[in-house]
Amino acid sequence: MKLSARNQLKGKIVSIDEGAVNAIVKVDIGNGNIITSSISMGSVKDLGLTVGGDATAVIKATSVMIMVD
Repeated sequence: MKLSARNQLKGKIVSIDEGAVNAIVKVDIGNGNIITSSISMGSVKDLGLTVGGDATAVIKATSVMIMVD
């Protein structure tokens, strides 16, 4: 997959706190660094996100998105 955003940080999902509409997803990118993203519950389900799964945090301006292959 190609994406124009250059700030792509690969890691493992360490937690998913589900809410009614959004979820808080935390991705461990190594060296004690955790990236936190607020995404829709629909995106969590569509991407098949699970704790322990691989994911990439994509940072563009003030947004942090989650990507999987």
